[in-house]
Amino acid sequence: MCLSRRGFVSCLGALGALAACAPVGADAAPTGPEPTPGLALDADPAVVVPVVRTDAEWKALLSADSFRVLREAGTERAFTGRYWNDHRTGAVVCAGCGLRLFDSGDKFESGTGWPSFTRPAAPDRVKVHRDVTLGMVREEVVCARCGGHQGHVFDDGPAPTGLRYCINSVSLVFRAAT
Repeated sequence: MCLSRRGFVSCLGALGALAACAPVGADAAPTGPEPTPGLALDADPAVVVPVVRTDAEWKALLSADSFRVLREAGTERAFTGRYWNDHRTGAVVCAGCGLRLFDSGDKFESGTGWPSFTRPAAPDRVKVHRDVTLGMVREEVVCARCGGHQGHVFDDGPAPTGLRYCINSVSLVFRAAT
């Protein structure tokens, strides 16, 4: 069955209503796959220096889901990721290389089932590329350090930027504020 755009938006609204029944708040435990095991979470660098690894190195470092999303531009299903409903204070870093990408103060409830942010932690943290896959024209968001696929950015977000960085949880690791 092919849904019209309005039908698709209605389905998303129904999913959002279901999601409203989920636990909310800083004490709600994140669900979904664990973040990348053994990922080095170094101090936030002043300068972003590219990280280059072979596919074999990435496969050894990442879970199968993280590899599929970060290295093959896949996506996770809506409302299934570890961080879509996480309201803790801190930052999220790239699950591939540990670069701080987004801060919790810029996170908002988009109703899409993916973590959504109004802006990156700093302008040099992500790169945006035109993506014409799946018969759509979108703007792909990748980590500026390792090139890992994070998600997409859309122009339907709230103030102050009007942008919605719609990011896969499996591409991220949460770091609590200290």
